[in-house]
Amino acid sequence: MASEKRELIIGGESVPALDGRTTDDLNPYTGEVYAVVAAAGTADVARAVDAAEEAFAEWSATPPSARRRILLKAADVLESRTPEAIALMAQEVGGVAGWAGFNVMLAAGMLREAAAAVTQPVGEVLTTETPGQLSLAVREPLGVVAAFSPWNAPIILSTRAVAAPLAAGNTVVMKPSEDAPIAAGLFIADVLHEAGLPAGVLNVVTNAPSDAAEIAEALIADPRVRAVNFTGSTEVGRIVGTLAAQHLKPAVLELGGKNSLLVLDDADLDHAVEAATFSAFFNAGQICMSADRILVHESVAEEFTAKFAAKVASLPHGDPADPGTVIGPVITPRSAERVAALVSEAVEAGARVRAGGDGVPHVLDGVTPRMRIFTEEIFGPAVVVTAVADDDEAVAIANDTEHGLTAGILTEDARRGLALARRIRTGIVHVGNQTVDDAPQVPFGGVKASGYGRFGGRWGIESFSATRWVTVAGGHGHFPI
Repeated sequence: MASEKRELIIGGESVPALDGRTTDDLNPYTGEVYAVVAAAGTADVARAVDAAEEAFAEWSATPPSARRRILLKAADVLESRTPEAIALMAQEVGGVAGWAGFNVMLAAGMLREAAAAVTQPVGEVLTTETPGQLSLAVREPLGVVAAFSPWNAPIILSTRAVAAPLAAGNTVVMKPSEDAPIAAGLFIADVLHEAGLPAGVLNVVTNAPSDAAEIAEALIADPRVRAVNFTGSTEVGRIVGTLAAQHLKPAVLELGGKNSLLVLDDADLDHAVEAATFSAFFNAGQICMSADRILVHESVAEEFTAKFAAKVASLPHGDPADPGTVIGPVITPRSAERVAALVSEAVEAGARVRAGGDGVPHVLDGVTPRMRIFTEEIFGPAVVVTAVADDDEAVAIANDTEHGLTAGILTEDARRGLALARRIRTGIVHVGNQTVDDAPQVPFGGVKASGYGRFGGRWGIESFSATRWVTVAGGHGHFPI
């Protein structure tokens, strides 16, 4: 029996879909129905945009100090609801307690950073050739922003999807993932409304999986929506980016990654094992920044791999509601089947299993470029260890992908690591650290098929505001006709 029923949030009210339809929200560990949520149609999308458009004039004119107070209070409210968030993520997305707690911590930081950035849309006084003229460049909010949030880090990424747009004075219509409609959307809306966010400033539209494409297209195509942000797979991101371009709307896209962790011959191997375990298997490898490929200098490859495989085999796995669980379930049976297929195909083609099976995450070596697991994003509890002859080969393999999100370089020589970092084509790289890292104030995003645009800090504000040129004449001008 479902434990919760949720409706759409439109104009500050909880309302059913116009046709009364609902959809089931499943627990990925038990397969049972966790909640029943409203299944919006395109008419509901129009209602949500109506509310956001109506609220825009007042919200965009709200003093920065008032917007700051709401965002700061929301951070406090979110932290006070940490136990609820932990229980929610265990039930809805199979998130273990440590991962859920990290979601709350980082999301609260994002709200506080957004609060600090509300005065960032500053202008400039420009030079001018016209005597007496005052020439200005001013930054203003865009209008209604469409925000698409994923299931894998639901509280972090739903917060990120709305924090900078709201701070900049925009209103938002959010469409959370069908696999996490509460944690990836409705929950953060509840938090912001409890903090005093005015009605209509943030609206949430949930939908049935079969309607996802239609709902997304209706939201992006609405002429009152002036910008789009999407975090999710590269496959869906291409569709969202194409739709936004067709309707001449800017988009911020943070997509998939095929991330490499380099372990150099001077690395502290015990530290490297700990770092690699976290990098590959935090949230069961279901993070856009997860390490898919660990590239180890051949002189230390066997020692590293043996220690790494032993560490991975010891990780507690199972029920995400158990505080001792480290590796929870993947989000859907389909995802589990896809990861299993990548592993089994590689093993059949000659790869070697160093750890894995019976719920234990997989560690493979002996993988070759012709195997799908070498080139496709895994996004699950499996990783490939590849021995490399030298730094040049490591860089070549790290760059041999259509993606470009993040990388890590484990070395005790910072200068050597920085030199390699400059050669790796990713939006993010960490020297002396692994691939999974984030902070509210940083320019987060990728290159190539990992997307474009940046979230975080002043870069997020710039992504969700526009520059206008405004002049004030110093007198009556003279015209040639």
